[in-house]
Amino acid sequence: MADDSQNDDKSVIGSYTAVGDSFTEGVGDPGPDGTYVGWADRLAVLLADQCADAAPPGDFRYANLAVRGRLLGQIVAEQVPRAMELAPDLVTFCAGGNDILRPGSDPDLVAERFEAAVADLSSAVGTVLVCTGFDTRSVPVLRHLRGKIATYTAHVRAIADRYDCPVLDLWSLRSVQDRRAWSADRLHLSAEGHTRVALRAAQVLGLEVPADPDQPWPPESFRLPSEVRRDNIQWAREYLVPWIGRRLRGESSGDEVQPKRPDLLPLQ
Repeated sequence: MADDSQNDDKSVIGSYTAVGDSFTEGVGDPGPDGTYVGWADRLAVLLADQCADAAPPGDFRYANLAVRGRLLGQIVAEQVPRAMELAPDLVTFCAGGNDILRPGSDPDLVAERFEAAVADLSSAVGTVLVCTGFDTRSVPVLRHLRGKIATYTAHVRAIADRYDCPVLDLWSLRSVQDRRAWSADRLHLSAEGHTRVALRAAQVLGLEVPADPDQPWPPESFRLPSEVRRDNIQWAREYLVPWIGRRLRGESSGDEVQPKRPDLLPLQ
């Protein structure tokens, strides 16, 4: 009789830890109870389904250490050691975006710190998936930073090659260049934007997905120029001015925030 253990699928991911900032925490995608969901939580559901369908079925566990507003140095100090301690099958490591947004930041230096963290993670966990930056040509606040983001993205790709990391390529994901992929603050993805990123991440990891993350959006209704101007003014008053104020005061939206899933636990 064959040993049942020979049927174990070594490619099945049984545990996953998400590391990062607001993007990975899920800001812009609130759940029914007000807690942010986001692409990492949505990816965890897809991974759990794969684990349950494996032969034999496995128990899937998930932790999300990401906190909004965190700079790369904070993520390396606070989250990377915990992720290494948890030693999951998979870590998604998306960080450095808040550093790139800061005036005077050097994407080359940010990439050096990022690579050191990837080296540490790769020595302790099964797989490290890294994320590129978004192509911000259509994002009003971030359009002028496109060159810096592209430089950092090139570094992330090179680092992934050196450490054999799968890459969640957000730059080439055309669907998130639509304004409907972004929340009202225009800095974070909407629920649909997070969903599309989760689907792309699952594809990168070799999972079958229920929908194409790059499927076209439905046609958008025409908006008068006066409506666009009114929306821009309201957005600047409600989101841009407070965001600039926090930067000037050295404050972060995540100063009092703790990770939402600090331990590897089954999905509820």
